Amino acid sequence: MGVILASAGIIGFSVLKLGSDAHLPLVLAAVLAATCGVLFLRMPWSAIEEGMLQGVSLALQPILILMMVGVMVGVWICSGTVPALIYYGLKLLSPSIFLAASLLICSVVSLATGSSWTTVSSVGIALMGIGAGLGIPAPMCAGAVISGGYFGDKMSPLSDTTNLAPAVAGNELFDHIRAMIWTTGPTYVLVFAIYVFLGLRFQGQMGSLEQIQAIQGAISGHFNLNLLTLLPPLLIVVFAAVRFPAIPGLILGCLAGALVAMGFQGVSVTDLLGVAQNGFESKTGMEMVDDLLSRGGLQGMMWTISLIMCALSFGGIVERCGYLETILGAMRGMLRNPTSLVASTVGASFFGNMFLGDQFLGIVVPGRMFKPAYEEMGLAPRMLSRTLEDCGTLTSPLIPWTACGGFMSSTLGISAFQYAPYAFLNWINPLMAIALTALGIGVFWKGKDGRPTRVRPEKA
Repeated sequence: MGVILASAGIIGFSVLKLGSDAHLPLVLAAVLAATCGVLFLRMPWSAIEEGMLQGVSLALQPILILMMVGVMVGVWICSGTVPALIYYGLKLLSPSIFLAASLLICSVVSLATGSSWTTVSSVGIALMGIGAGLGIPAPMCAGAVISGGYFGDKMSPLSDTTNLAPAVAGNELFDHIRAMIWTTGPTYVLVFAIYVFLGLRFQGQMGSLEQIQAIQGAISGHFNLNLLTLLPPLLIVVFAAVRFPAIPGLILGCLAGALVAMGFQGVSVTDLLGVAQNGFESKTGMEMVDDLLSRGGLQGMMWTISLIMCALSFGGIVERCGYLETILGAMRGMLRNPTSLVASTVGASFFGNMFLGDQFLGIVVPGRMFKPAYEEMGLAPRMLSRTLEDCGTLTSPLIPWTACGGFMSSTLGISAFQYAPYAFLNWINPLMAIALTALGIGVFWKGKDGRPTRVRPEKA
């Protein structure tokens, strides 16, 4: 436990107090964890190194996806796709409804695709631009986008985490989804109401119309806008909805954007290669628009990729040495009722995300540790799977050094510390899960016939 607390101190002090990037603090924490493993646990270095490599191997596919998303963002801006989404979005959305509409739009896209990453890297970027044009603070925009994106990532049967959680807990996929409605449904209604309320402060704000017209003029003056420029994101959504593999789908999305760029924007192959490598540099002459559209590229994702590798190297050492399992084992001794069990699982999933650096480990490790406790208490497996997703999936983008946190920050251009307070779904849902369990709402027990029941068997 001392190693975990010391590591948390190193990372927290460096990031929060000194304002440094998380990379080197994670490396220092990894050195501390490895040194203690060798000196005090007598673990051979080969075992620790194997743990590091296994940790990093978990992120190989996400890293490839990150690289392709970086290329795709740059190409889509160059092709006029992202500028067109911003241009038309400014015509349709008003400041007072923007946050609630962003939540709904991203929820629908993520439900259809099962992917928060696809949602954020397509419509999410456009909504950030629209929000800037409407005068909505960027952290609020990012919070609404991430809340909507993770709603579908959590509830869609196409999502990898939605399939992983019931597999860990030992129950069926659609039983798991039905159980999540009890906690996520009330949370979603509450979050929607919060965004509606926040939107009222922007109602009828003066100066928005002139700013919107200036942004639209800057965009239309430098890009050839038409409905065909919207083809690349439509293809991505369709590919994701039919479960086309992610990496080939992103490659085709990049190629579609490249064809649009050459066909409608007159971009040469040489310029396209430069944009794909280093990102797009906007030169409209309007600072706000140039800040929004100067992004993307393969190299633009290298900061995030290096962060993920540092975090997962540390996470691999922590898991291999069993530091986190020691803490979780101590927590199991405090489990006396369903409320304490759900609260402990929520806490374990959050710490799993924080110290293992990956939402999959934030689901698998606590799930493996707490499954016997749910069985001993007589709770149905769906209670475990639901709780793992209520926290393990949703809190991952709130931590800057996880794969999800790094991706969201890089893609939206907003620090996780800035958008986290406004990603209401992501932090209210775990609290809602604990509160509803304490009230006895949506608690499922394992019946005598093995089927879930709302009534505790000995009281039936």
